Amino acid sequence: MNPLYEGKAKRLWATEDPNVLRMEFKNDATAFNGEKKAQFENKGRLNNAISTLIYGFLEKEGVPTHFVRQIDETNVEVKKVDILMVEVIIRNFSAGSFCKRTGIEEGRQFSQPIIEFCIKSDELGDPLVNDDYIRELALATADELAFLRQSALKVNQILIDFFAKCGLKLVDFKLEFGRLAADPATIVLADEISPDGCRLWDLKTGEKMDKDRFRRDLGNVMEAYAEVLERVKEATA
Repeated sequence: MNPLYEGKAKRLWATEDPNVLRMEFKNDATAFNGEKKAQFENKGRLNNAISTLIYGFLEKEGVPTHFVRQIDETNVEVKKVDILMVEVIIRNFSAGSFCKRTGIEEGRQFSQPIIEFCIKSDELGDPLVNDDYIRELALATADELAFLRQSALKVNQILIDFFAKCGLKLVDFKLEFGRLAADPATIVLADEISPDGCRLWDLKTGEKMDKDRFRRDLGNVMEAYAEVLERVKEATA
């Protein structure tokens, strides 16, 4: 049986319910739009566990998501969605591509969160776009875009406080949203939230606890992910 979709870090499979899919977390790691690749044992298991706990927490906080239930160590059931081709990036501190574009040093706290939109396209390198681009490319309506911005800021504030309880600073992170297949008028949070898509720094030491360990060849990638999982478990217990 072939997956319905295979991305860089996950596969999607059909289930008996046409409105529910099985999402499998892979051990593959990629960076720089797929130019750097590797595999890490237990990566799928760790990201699945972290994302499952965080999505469960967000649901309790009133954030609708595609999450249904965890099946096993690397698989979850999710509601089938039509992914919006607009990725939302929320930045609380300067890091990564923001520093490259602006020349600002890493770690500067912003006066308020910065919201960025990107076209979800590996071929184009996920380029930054603004509201006018999104309108002309028909990637989302004005109302949908307003909803994405509002939802991203809500999730950001919830996760800033949550990760602080984990002893972690939420530097920046990426979100994806989708229209429910069973109710296209309803948009929910989709994809995953894990160290793959979040920059997380230890509050005391400043140590990077996310995929930057892979991007920058810092080593102990899975050890950092495992530590994040343990802290998330404690915060959600």
